[in-house]
Amino acid sequence: MGFLKISGSFLSDAFKFVTHGPTAYHVWMTILTAIMLVGTGAYYVQIDKGLIVTGMSDNVGWGLYISNFTFLVGVAAAAVMLVLPTYVLKDIDFANAVLIGEGLAVAALIMCMAFVTVDMGGPANLWHMIPGIGTLNWPNSMLSWDVLVLLGYLIINISIPAYILFCRYKGVEPKKSVYVPGVFLSVFWAVGIHMVTAFLYQGLMARPFWNNALLGPRFLASAFAAGPALIIVILTLIRKWTEYNITQKTIDKISMVVTVAAQINLIMLISELFKEFYFPTHHSISAQYLFFGLDGHDALVPWIWTGILLNVAATVILTVNKWHKKFLNVACIMLFVGIWVEKGFGLIIPGFIPGQWGKIVEYSPSVIEIMITLAIYALGAFIFTILAKVGIAVELGQISYKKK
Repeated sequence: MGFLKISGSFLSDAFKFVTHGPTAYHVWMTILTAIMLVGTGAYYVQIDKGLIVTGMSDNVGWGLYISNFTFLVGVAAAAVMLVLPTYVLKDIDFANAVLIGEGLAVAALIMCMAFVTVDMGGPANLWHMIPGIGTLNWPNSMLSWDVLVLLGYLIINISIPAYILFCRYKGVEPKKSVYVPGVFLSVFWAVGIHMVTAFLYQGLMARPFWNNALLGPRFLASAFAAGPALIIVILTLIRKWTEYNITQKTIDKISMVVTVAAQINLIMLISELFKEFYFPTHHSISAQYLFFGLDGHDALVPWIWTGILLNVAATVILTVNKWHKKFLNVACIMLFVGIWVEKGFGLIIPGFIPGQWGKIVEYSPSVIEIMITLAIYALGAFIFTILAKVGIAVELGQISYKKK
C-alpha cells in the first residue's frame, strides 16, 4: 500500500509541476500542441483516403516516414554514449547528462513507432503483427526483430530512469543491484537496435543500393555523431534556462564523442563512394541517380550534396580546436541536419530508383506527409520536455516525498 501511495504522490506532483512554469514554457507547449492538432487532422485525411494522399507509390514504397524512422533509431541509440561512461566506466562528468540522454531516447523511440504506424496506413493495421491474432513471423522476418528490439529498448530506457528518479523522489539511494544489470543490457541493446535496422535493409536482395557491408557500421557512426550532437544543443539550453548543473567539462567530453564519430562517418562515406564509382557496375545506378542524377532526373542531387557539405563543414569545425570551442553548437546543428539528409532521403529513396524494370519514378513528400511528420516531431518534443522537466525537478529536489 505504501508503494501505491508514494507512486500516486509522485504522479500527482509531476503533473502539477509540468502544468506550471514560466510564460516561455507555456508558449512552447502550446506551439507543440497546435502542431500536433494540425497533424492529427492530416492523419485523419490519410486514414480516410488512404496512402494515395502521400507522395509514395508502387515504385517508391518508403518515403518521408521511413526515412525519419531510420534516422531516429540512431538518435535513440545514441543514449548509450552517456550510459556507458556514467554507469560502466564510472565517469562522474556524464552523470548529470545521462537522464537527459535517456529521456531523449524514450522520445525518439516513441517517434520511431509513430512513423512506422503512419507508414502502415493506420494503427488498425498493426494487429497483423500481434502473435495469436496475426503473424509476427519471428524469427524469420527482420521486421519482427526490429519491432522486438525497439520495444525492448523503450522498456529499458523507461524503467531504469524511472526507478532512479522514484528512489530519489523518496529520498533513498537507488540500489545498483537493481538497475546496473539493465544498464549493461541497454549498452548491447542500443547497438542491436541500429544493427537490426541496418540488416532490415541489407536483407533486401532486390535493392543493391542497400547491399553494403558498411551499412551497419555507418549507421552506428552516424548515430553516435547526430544523437550526442543534439544532446549537446539540448544541454546548452538546459544550462541556460534552468538551475540544473551541466558543467562545461561534460559538454566537452560529449563533443569529443561527436567529433570522432563524425570523422569515422566521413571515412566510411569516402569508402562507399570509392566502391560505387571507381569501378561502376549496373548496381551503381542508384548511387548515380543520388549523387549526379540519371536521365534528367535529379531531384535528390541538391539534397545529398547539401547534406555532405554540412557534414564535412561540421566535422572540420569540430576537428579544429579553436573553431570547436567557438562554434560548437552551430557545428552540432549542421551535423544533425546533414546526417538527417544523408541517412533519410539520401539512403531510403535511392534504393527504389530505378525500379526493378528500370523505370525511374521520383518521389517528393506531399503536404499531408509533411504535416504528419511535423506533428510526430512535435509529439517527441512534447514528451521529451515533460520527461526532462520532471527529471530535473527531482534531481534538484524541487519535488520530493520528504517535503510532504
